[in-house]
Amino acid sequence: MRCVIARFPFELTKSGVLDTMKDVTPEEIAGDSVVIGRRTYPVKQVGQVVTRQDRRDFTAREVVLAMTKLGFTCRSLPPRPAPAYGTDAAQHVSAMLGGPAVA
Repeated sequence: MRCVIARFPFELTKSGVLDTMKDVTPEEIAGDSVVIGRRTYPVKQVGQVVTRQDRRDFTAREVVLAMTKLGFTCRSLPPRPAPAYGTDAAQHVSAMLGGPAVA
């Protein structure tokens, strides 16, 4: 499949991406991710390995679109809830961890 990432055309295939990523250790996921085989990779890591370009040269959206068209499952982290105004640090941390409210 032909796709454009960072203004450069690439001919990508699902089997080619699988072969390229099979020996790559996934990095910590902090945003969008792609499930390739049994592993989940950050989209920027996949884009860098597959295109051999610097991560600053392309957007995560470009890689997500390409990987989705190839049939890979792409996911994004749910947005973090904004802290409520008027809470102290302990309440804020407790809310982030999903624990009970601290009085």
